[in-house]
Amino acid sequence: MKKTKTLVALSAASLFVANHASAAGTWSEARSDAMGGTGVASASYGSGVLTNPALLAKAKQDDSVTVILPSVSAQITDKDNLQDQIDDISDKVDQYKDVIDDLTLQDILLNPGGSLNQLQSAAGDLAGELEDLRGKTAQAKAGASIAVSIPNDVLSMAFVAKAYARAHVNSSIDQQDIDYLHGIENSDVVAGGVALDAAINGSDTITRNLNSTASGRAAIVSDYGVALAKQFDLGGVPVSVGVTPKLQKTWLYNYTTSIYAYDSNDWNSSRYRNDDTGFNVDAGLAADFGENWTLGLSGQNLISRDIDTKDVLITNGRTGETVNYKDTYQIRPLVTAGAAWHNDLITLSADGDLTETKGFKSEENSQYVGVGAEVRPLSWLAVRAGYRADVKSNDSNVFTGGVGFAPFNRVHVDLMGLYGEDETWGAGAQLSVTF
Repeated sequence: MKKTKTLVALSAASLFVANHASAAGTWSEARSDAMGGTGVASASYGSGVLTNPALLAKAKQDDSVTVILPSVSAQITDKDNLQDQIDDISDKVDQYKDVIDDLTLQDILLNPGGSLNQLQSAAGDLAGELEDLRGKTAQAKAGASIAVSIPNDVLSMAFVAKAYARAHVNSSIDQQDIDYLHGIENSDVVAGGVALDAAINGSDTITRNLNSTASGRAAIVSDYGVALAKQFDLGGVPVSVGVTPKLQKTWLYNYTTSIYAYDSNDWNSSRYRNDDTGFNVDAGLAADFGENWTLGLSGQNLISRDIDTKDVLITNGRTGETVNYKDTYQIRPLVTAGAAWHNDLITLSADGDLTETKGFKSEENSQYVGVGAEVRPLSWLAVRAGYRADVKSNDSNVFTGGVGFAPFNRVHVDLMGLYGEDETWGAGAQLSVTF
């Protein structure tokens, strides 16, 4: 049996493998991620299409075509060490099944004490693991971006392909499973009955009498768009406007199964996967006040969409009742305001979401704020740090940091990392070239 952590990671990894593609939102950009997830007012023109399309129009006179290929990031939160817990369940289930498979009527009749002791010990161990696993969760996010930005005095343009993924794994432990296993552990009579049943029917008894489940839900959203941006002068204030119409494709995964038969290789099966294609749009504003201040406003996914997962039916072995497991993924407008102060040496930035980040209806919403800083001690070196928090307290608060290298101001390599509460960690990298 594979690790649950693998399910979380695979759902994010498929973003790159299957769909050509931690960020808190709908984009991945290593510089902005290293600065606390900010970027609505502080991103460069070459990456503005990812965070705020209006920034595309802020190219300087000597700026030229910039290509990002690619920017990638990933983040995982596993405060409960769920991957280890599932591994432990795997081991205990295997031990329990091995004992059952080895039981014979001859053993029970000739050596009842030895047979029952092994069965009772295995049942007690499995019950203990189920009690420890109850209510625990793990989640992951990933993002990837490719962009080509072409500045122009008349109308700047960019081509963008970006994708983001989020996955959530949790267990649903049936108290009757625990009671049943403790009953075997504590009663020779119950254990004897189970032993006889197992000797006759084999390990099928585990599917008939144990009904706890594990659920892994994942969403991968890919955007393919063309951004257009223009700068205007309003009363002496340079104001930029940008818009990105885009084709949007979403893959949803609803892997729900018995925790005793859990296999992360199965989550990508067509039985649990469906997809949907639609249209959406991003838009943004940016304004410069003096030489050092920039204010920005970004709207991602301005068209709301609800997409249902596939229905997954599981039959309770004890009652014969069939339960339908399903969920709905919500794509909603994400509006973020940002401010940045900058000069040749330093950039200070702050972003705050004005709307909530939604996902599956079964999960709690988040709303992020972030602050960041970048110091450029050398023309080819930048050092970055930041902090991002969820004001809804449903996602982990994290510290971020990173470095950027720009030899000859042509090739740009940006690296970022993050660490936060609830055993949250992440990393990202970006390669861009200016022609």
